[in-house]
Amino acid sequence: MRISLRPAATLIFLALAGTPCIAQERKADSLDQKVTALLEKMKYRWRDMNVPAADGQLLHDIILKNKYTRALELGTSTGHSGIWIAWALSKTGGKLITVEIDAKRHREAVANFKEAGLSEYIDARLADAHRLVEELPGPFDFVFIDADKEWYVNYARAVIPKLEAGGCITAHNVTASMPGRWGRNRRGGSGDYYEFMSSQADFETSILPRSQGGLAASIRKKPQQ
Repeated sequence: MRISLRPAATLIFLALAGTPCIAQERKADSLDQKVTALLEKMKYRWRDMNVPAADGQLLHDIILKNKYTRALELGTSTGHSGIWIAWALSKTGGKLITVEIDAKRHREAVANFKEAGLSEYIDARLADAHRLVEELPGPFDFVFIDADKEWYVNYARAVIPKLEAGGCITAHNVTASMPGRWGRNRRGGSGDYYEFMSSQADFETSILPRSQGGLAASIRKKPQQ
């Protein structure tokens, strides 16, 4: 698989970035090489509930397009989605807090982040997201939820007060087709989460059509002037 930014996202980035100095260009080029090398090396080896590459690319592009800088991920697994998120944040000047409860997956993720050259853009925490999400002060402008599906609504309730206007909450394995009591489709997505986010008057929620794993995105509306 050839890994690259889509043209639209690239143009957005170039328009926003201005004219970097040569040293900055070299650093960015070196980082891009490390990230793409790791993604290429691991493209057939991501397991433990990692997102598909197409959904990682979507997360990356959402962050770039909106210039998000304060990101939170609930459910690191071994780091595939975190790499895409942090790669985008390295270009916006941001940082990711990512939370994983399993020690083995956490260690693998930290090693993958280091190999990709992204460690400085990631605060990887070994913790129970049920508790930590309540304690983190925020604010955040981007959130990705990919942990225990039955807790998605609770995660959303915890992060919504900490999300800035214009910010985005994304969640993986979501379906709009089976509402009800923790209804799930064959991919394990939660219909209740989509129903809950769709009921929030200050959010626009949709399931992204190009997603391969039910990636829902909810944008918080900015107050009208």
